[in-house]
Amino acid sequence: MVHLDKQEAREKYETLDGIGFIEWVTDGYLAAIGGGLTADNMDMLSAEQHAVLCYRYVLDEVMEGGFIQLILNGYAPYVLEGPFPMVVKKEWGKEKEEDPLCPADISPSMGRPCGEKATSDVMKKFSKLLYEVKKEYHKHQGELSRDMSDEEFMALYEQLEDLNELGDDFLDEHQEEVTPAVAKMIVENLDKYM
Repeated sequence: MVHLDKQEAREKYETLDGIGFIEWVTDGYLAAIGGGLTADNMDMLSAEQHAVLCYRYVLDEVMEGGFIQLILNGYAPYVLEGPFPMVVKKEWGKEKEEDPLCPADISPSMGRPCGEKATSDVMKKFSKLLYEVKKEYHKHQGELSRDMSDEEFMALYEQLEDLNELGDDFLDEHQEEVTPAVAKMIVENLDKYM
């Protein structure tokens, strides 16, 4: 397990948005293991740290070029084939007494789900999206794993419309709720993530 400064993490959480905080945390992980994830240093991170790093890769890749880019840049085995989708569903999606998506001053009447199930539901929906992406990846693995020109790469966005739309779904329906929940989960469980 990589150890980061917990007090600095609390301070960063207060000053950065969710994406910035997750980037700060995972940059710390990557710096501690030598700059990049390899077969030789994978065991330096805990399971919880791997899950956060997977989410960072989803953020970076999908926000830039969708799940197609995530797959073509070689992250599918780590993000989709590893335990990450199950961790999102079973661990991140566990019902908790206190809900990071529902501060005490927000009520259900303010237009969003509130209560102990809100974060659990968000994470389970995100997990379902990841499993849909994995299914599309398996269906089109041959097309996605071959060498291709830039033109062929760009054509994939039209040819693999379902996979492309799943990237849009992440950005439109999941990222804005999942990201702050992940950031809050980290800061509330520093012993597990740092």
